[in-house]
Amino acid sequence: MILGLVGLFFVVIPGLTIIWMGALIYGILIGFNTLSIFLFIVITILMIVGNMLDQLLMGAKAKKSGASWTSIFLSTAAAFVFSLLFPPFGGLIAALATIMILEIIRLKDWRKAAQSSKEMAIGCLSAVVLRFLIGMVMIGIWMIWAAQSGQSIFNG
Repeated sequence: MILGLVGLFFVVIPGLTIIWMGALIYGILIGFNTLSIFLFIVITILMIVGNMLDQLLMGAKAKKSGASWTSIFLSTAAAFVFSLLFPPFGGLIAALATIMILEIIRLKDWRKAAQSSKEMAIGCLSAVVLRFLIGMVMIGIWMIWAAQSGQSIFNG
């Protein structure tokens, strides 16, 4: 879970998913009861919402600055592909470069295009902060789960 929390600072590492997998493995090893199932569902919902934050916040900030939906979509696609090809920052660089280039072509104004890129970067930073907070909440919920179970995976 700590690895997942640290991974939240890198766009390409699915930190919330790693935290979620830690909770799932714990549940499989320790067993589930009614409360732990409920807590695991909450952790799962937080993971799903948190994983969508990047795209939502980056796109929303870029759209607010006037970027086209086409530019935002292609920028998001570039972020995905280049995150896989050139981790850990290839996706972010590709997203910002893609929106900048497409908006320059569309608007014929590099200052407006730069504003869209800047807003997308701010959206990404906002998403990192929110994902980190969500990760902390997920770990906190897991700690409640572990405490209520009275068991530890380390002492059988």
